[in-house]
Amino acid sequence: MIQILYIVAFTALSILAVANLIRSMLSLAKAEPAPHLSRRLAKVKSLHPELLDQQGNISQEPLLVMRAYTIDDARARLDALYEASSNSEI
Repeated sequence: MIQILYIVAFTALSILAVANLIRSMLSLAKAEPAPHLSRRLAKVKSLHPELLDQQGNISQEPLLVMRAYTIDDARARLDALYEASSNSEI
C-alpha cells in the first residue's frame, strides 16, 4: 500500500516539475528580444570600469597584455631562446 502512495506522490511531483519547466520556458521565450534586436545590442561595445580614470575618461596608463600561444608556438620560442643563448656563450 505504501508503495502505491510513493508512486502517486512521485508522479504528482514529476507532473508539477515538468509543468513548471514548460511554463518557465514559455516565459523566457516571451521575454527574449527579437533576433534583430539582439544582434544590434551585440554590436554595442562596452568598456570595463578598470579602463577608466577618476573622471570617466579612458586611462592612458600602459596595460599588461597576456597572449595565448599554442604549444607548438611556445616550443618554437623556447627553442629559439635556447639556441640564441647557446650561441652567445661561445
